[in-house]
Amino acid sequence: MMQSDLAGKTALITGGAKRIGAACALALAGAGADIVLHYHHSSEDAEKTADSIRSRGVRAWPLRADLESEKETRGLFEKALDMTGGLDILVNSASIFPDSTVDSFTWAELEQNLRVNTWAPLLLSRLFAAQERFSVPEDPPEAAKLGNIVNFLDTRITDNDSKHAAYALSKRNLFTLTRMLSVACAPGIKVNAIAPGLILPPPGENEEYLEKLRHTNPMRRVGRLEDISSALLFLVANSFITGQVIFVDGGRRIKGSMYGV
Repeated sequence: MMQSDLAGKTALITGGAKRIGAACALALAGAGADIVLHYHHSSEDAEKTADSIRSRGVRAWPLRADLESEKETRGLFEKALDMTGGLDILVNSASIFPDSTVDSFTWAELEQNLRVNTWAPLLLSRLFAAQERFSVPEDPPEAAKLGNIVNFLDTRITDNDSKHAAYALSKRNLFTLTRMLSVACAPGIKVNAIAPGLILPPPGENEEYLEKLRHTNPMRRVGRLEDISSALLFLVANSFITGQVIFVDGGRRIKGSMYGV
């Protein structure tokens, strides 16, 4: 994707301060987009990523919000609109990943996962789609004016992973929402998803965690952040793909083996 491809476009990326979210932010910035960079606790990482974005010749606005709070989630979007005048791309990459087993997780734990991993992406998608620029799309819509929503799932949605039960339920809900939204938001907005596999170790784990699980995918390696960001750029650039999930997992879902096996 050339520098000019997203020139004049603006993206809101949740969880954009570090890890996969930061990689996505830098990739979109490298293609010419201005970036609204959401973070929760990672203010220093957000400032560093914002500086890296600005070094690419585009604008960056770090914004803090707790996505567990509907009020703060709405406030995030309203501030983003005030700062930019309008958004063209929404990337829902923020998530929480707590341990929880089927026989022990509480309603409070499930609700927390649903609020951050399902409800916040849905709420932001509604607000994104309600922008005046998408209210009366052309028929057929001009490719350059299409909006883009990209949700981040997890290849674990293909497993019956009982070690992260509440998380898995929330991500499966987001998978279904991606398809629903692709219909509801058409034709002016495309809605797709990316489901990463072994890319980064979970917080608190190291590279050994990933090495132990290399055998769970046919490619027998750990993925790179560039594998994720290139999938994002592809989905944003393609004008005729919506309602799809790209599994960036080295084919692990095909084997059907669960993490840790």
